Amino acid sequence: MASPPKTTDWQELLKLTQGEPLVVERVCLAGRDIAIEGAFELPQLAKLSLEDQIFIVAFVRSHGSIKEMEQVFGVSYPTVKARLNRIAQSLTFVDNNPTPSRNEVLERLKRGEITAAEAIKELESLP
Repeated sequence: MASPPKTTDWQELLKLTQGEPLVVERVCLAGRDIAIEGAFELPQLAKLSLEDQIFIVAFVRSHGSIKEMEQVFGVSYPTVKARLNRIAQSLTFVDNNPTPSRNEVLERLKRGEITAAEAIKELESLP
């Protein structure tokens, strides 16, 4: 079983792909004799350049303090904001509570999970 990838492995992979889309086809669980094969897309944050990943880690570690980011990176407030905005624009927001479809509402009604009045209200609010 191969050893888990190191940070430098991801850095090299990012350099090789030069921002092109990448699909992982095999995932091995560290320390276990388990491998999963298929087509796996990298998470959004892993697709960022190494410099942007470092910037985001620093931002999280500073608890979102732009003032601290100014000190750490030696740049101005507008520079920090501009970089955060650029990175944010490259990321898509994952809606973990999407609007249900008409069929989903009707199925929930059929299973007795919602009342007829709740179903009507949800159906009326659908686009």
